[in-house]
Amino acid sequence: MAVLLQILDGVKSYGDQALLDGASATIHDGMKVGFVGRNGAGKSTLLRILLGEEELDSGEVIRGGHLKVGYLRQHDPFEPGESALDFLMRDSGQPDWKCGEVAGQFELKGDYLHGPVKDLSGGWQTRVKLAALLLHDPNLLMLDEPTNFLDLRTQILLEHFLQNFTASCLIVSHDRAFLTATCDQTLDLSRGKLTLYPGKIGPYLEKIEEDRVRDERTNASVVAKQKQLQRFIEKNKARATSASQARSKQKQLDRLQTKDIESDLPTASMKAPVVEPRQGPAVQCLELSIGYDGQAVASDIGLEVEHQQRAAIVGDNGQGKTTLLRTLVKSLPPVDGGIKWGYGCKIGTYAQHVYTTLPEDQTVIEYLEYNAMPGNTTQDCLNVAGSLLFRGGHVNKPIRVLSGGERARLCMASLLLGDYNILVLDEPGNHLDVETVEALANALLDDKGTVLFTSHDRHFVKRIATNVIEVRDGRARNYNGDYDAYLYSVNNEIEEGERARAGNKMAAPPVSKTSSGKSSLTGKQTHTARKQLRNLEKTIARLDGQKKELNKEMLNTSDADRALELHNEIEGIQAELSEAEEKWCELSEELGEW
Repeated sequence: MAVLLQILDGVKSYGDQALLDGASATIHDGMKVGFVGRNGAGKSTLLRILLGEEELDSGEVIRGGHLKVGYLRQHDPFEPGESALDFLMRDSGQPDWKCGEVAGQFELKGDYLHGPVKDLSGGWQTRVKLAALLLHDPNLLMLDEPTNFLDLRTQILLEHFLQNFTASCLIVSHDRAFLTATCDQTLDLSRGKLTLYPGKIGPYLEKIEEDRVRDERTNASVVAKQKQLQRFIEKNKARATSASQARSKQKQLDRLQTKDIESDLPTASMKAPVVEPRQGPAVQCLELSIGYDGQAVASDIGLEVEHQQRAAIVGDNGQGKTTLLRTLVKSLPPVDGGIKWGYGCKIGTYAQHVYTTLPEDQTVIEYLEYNAMPGNTTQDCLNVAGSLLFRGGHVNKPIRVLSGGERARLCMASLLLGDYNILVLDEPGNHLDVETVEALANALLDDKGTVLFTSHDRHFVKRIATNVIEVRDGRARNYNGDYDAYLYSVNNEIEEGERARAGNKMAAPPVSKTSSGKSSLTGKQTHTARKQLRNLEKTIARLDGQKKELNKEMLNTSDADRALELHNEIEGIQAELSEAEEKWCELSEELGEW
């Protein structure tokens, strides 16, 4: 395969921070690469370097002679009063019929195609930008966090587009589900180095963890051997009869070396508020209508959410998800009807843009102390701040200098200092990196209270949602199925639309795990398979937990016999784990989830 783009021994620093330190990677024709790394690692900087907008301090960027880059920019390229069709024709130089044909792949038609593009939501404007990219026929697409603020339907449309795109892609994203669906290789930027892994992000992250555990286990064995040799040397070096043996053991000891294991980067941790579990309805909507200025966007809502449920509010952008949450917490009055909260409900809220309203002149610790519930000490505030990476002098930083991610973490910290038994969260993962989102998910899984939330992060929703509420076409209702079923129904609607646009000239494509995501099983078979899948997931989690505990014990033991015994136990568990994982993979493929 021909080389499209290559970086060799790239070095780039800002002050004392080295973003690239001898970084090298190559992208060939046809590669679809997910680009991952911590916030602040330098991913966006590297994209600008590859685009020629910034220069390396040293090293080289080599661009193939046939390279034609399409870059999804975050800025607004539209002119006042311009329609989406006008923009596509102006940007690409293509005729209206061609622009309309490509726009149709992203469901751009009617007012969305012919009305003012500036009046469209951010998600629909992203669809217009993607159509413009396609019209330029690039052989390398560079997308920087393309799923930010996109609703589920637009994310799936983008996935379908990328799955059918035959050229190369380089995609920066924290969304694991999106990267899994679109990319078959993973590029990681960590501590200034680039690592290109020939596989999807899930197996790559598993490999990183396995390598770390293996190196720690090897080091533990080496340290145990070093101690054993040192004891022998100390005991025998002064004896004439065994001094030569001691010297031989010393040489053996000198050859034993442990592997360098890079210390983990700091990761946020969260602990849910400690609340007393409750039973019965937490909130009821009584013929509720929601909207603005007396105009309803959804009516006749009769929802009920039970205590200890984690209800995901889903639907396309503009349908009323945030409006429903704002009405529930009384920051927006109902257009009609009423809301009844259960006795003793204490509600904590996190809004999409709450971080923009924080008091600029307060410091981190001042804000937390001011918002903490009575009974929390300064040390309690410092502990929570530290768990969310505000440590040392960072707690005295004024809010005005905090980044979007830091402000989002600060808002989360203030929620954790409360005793709320109801959490209402509107897009809590925005501006948080993948590690912090995982920490939030773990905290919510441990929460004994009730959670109502919206999120476009499918991995996050699948992990924590116990039930689904769909807001659509002027209604809000309990969805009769889990989040997997909802994903399937949205995917199915999109595929039907794609086939309709094709005029049914060709037969529907065969079911495959990478394109349609659909299963050929009957309803009963699907139910049975999903039950088996859940049981396997529990088995895998149990075996994995046992394996981790045994590995931990092995790291701490200096008894060679016990170490051998633990090794055999781990091997046995690993065999069971591999068998369970293989069965899980087979079932996932049957269900069309791979």
